[in-house]
Amino acid sequence: MILRAALKEFAEAGYSGFRMESVAAIAGVGRSTVYRHWPNKAALIADALETLNVQPDPARDLVDGDARQRVESILDHLAEALTEAPLSACVPALVHASETEPAVREFHHAYAARRRQRLTDTIAAGVDVGEFPSRIDPDAAAVALAGAMFYRRLMTPDPPDADFITRLVDTVLGA
Repeated sequence: MILRAALKEFAEAGYSGFRMESVAAIAGVGRSTVYRHWPNKAALIADALETLNVQPDPARDLVDGDARQRVESILDHLAEALTEAPLSACVPALVHASETEPAVREFHHAYAARRRQRLTDTIAAGVDVGEFPSRIDPDAAAVALAGAMFYRRLMTPDPPDADFITRLVDTVLGA
């Protein structure tokens, strides 16, 4: 409940307006309970994002799937995270806080790199077995795919839906 309350507060108030006391009130717990587990708002926000946005592991979850299905599984999860509340409402606040707060920037960059690594590894595995062309640079492809998803969410009125994901994967990795 506290982690969900933290995402709600972060989405509504942004980083500068985020108050641990407000999180406690929303969650219906004492302020000391929040501070007992998280020393500051950066730690609480980071834990909420890590805990409430569990990325699928296509190597484990899609054992019989091909590389393309595994890539699409990760992108489907990203699309859901970018369009479904409460996490999606935090994206603009996280981007803004990353530009103004060094602790948030450090967390955000490390968090994004860890999540993008799963996509990179999935693409690399597809290249290794010949499901994607050998000319594909897995790291650059992962940045292109994830970047396009964020661009679609933040810069256009259209959500990154299944049709967009299919066309995007075709464009970046080949049909």
